[in-house]
Amino acid sequence: MIPAPAAGPARTPRRIGPFEVPAIGLGCMNVSHAYGTAPSTEDAERLLRTAVAEGVTLFDTAALYGFGANEELVGRVLADHRDAVVLASKCGMTGVNGQRVIDGRPDTIRRTADEALTRLKTDVIDLYYLHRFDRQVPIEDSVGAMTDLVAAGKVRTLGLSEVSADTLRKAHAVHPIAALQNEYSLWSRNPEQGTLAAAAELGVALVAFSPLARGFLTAAPPDPATLPEKDIRRNMPRFAADNYAANLELHARIADIAREAGCTPAQLALAWVLSRGEHVVAIPGTRSIAHLRENMAVLELDVPAAALEAAGQVLNAETVRGSRYNDATLAEIDTERCGAAG
Repeated sequence: MIPAPAAGPARTPRRIGPFEVPAIGLGCMNVSHAYGTAPSTEDAERLLRTAVAEGVTLFDTAALYGFGANEELVGRVLADHRDAVVLASKCGMTGVNGQRVIDGRPDTIRRTADEALTRLKTDVIDLYYLHRFDRQVPIEDSVGAMTDLVAAGKVRTLGLSEVSADTLRKAHAVHPIAALQNEYSLWSRNPEQGTLAAAAELGVALVAFSPLARGFLTAAPPDPATLPEKDIRRNMPRFAADNYAANLELHARIADIAREAGCTPAQLALAWVLSRGEHVVAIPGTRSIAHLRENMAVLELDVPAAALEAAGQVLNAETVRGSRYNDATLAEIDTERCGAAG
């Protein structure tokens, strides 16, 4: 069953643990990782400085992104704004000898945190996530090591990423979890299988990454045939030729709804995610200053509830074609599945 959308704009700040933030933050991965050739250092820095000027206060990075380069970028640019922002990073999935490795062992977590503090040019990380649940390590052990980081004053609050409601509850019993970061968008509904409600019950913020469906829910969705070789979407089933053709038909209907509502498809998609609950925060990523401003404008929009409901009926776990990851990646992730859509 698709939850009914909440009425009203998302201009009211939302809470992540002790922090109050706008409902839209910035996912910083795009400028260093996963989408082909990264932008120039100058362009990446300009984007982050503009984000600060546009009112973004939640910045999300990770040790994995650019194998440390993204943390260095974020730390360098935000150093002069440190007291005005909430700085979030992640451990438990890093680059080792050029390969992505999931490692939730306590010693690795402690070492990664020290490395992150150096790259981020700070003495404390506001929100530190376990990027992936390492199935070889009990979640209690990984979170226990992160709890030690809090006790040492290196981390203020803890988060988890891409885990199930059951894992969230186990972790929360060890140490209060401030935020759960899961993929959530019109076409990725996994949180509705348990974590959306569990997070609300436990007082945990649900931080939605890829709320724009990896660029699909924008005015100009990507052409899979032209994606660069190292773009992760090339290996995502939803972007495979047959699936994508069907999904584009749904995009056209979403665009029509957005036009009637007086907003862009991206703004409709973000407003929909933020309508899922007052504990939901979205962190769209972008390399474009124009798109950054388009996203932040959602905080001042009154998108009609009827438009949000219509968008959710058009594009959802039952109508999207293809799973969100390939089988190998899905096997690494602890989140609940949405039927055939993964």
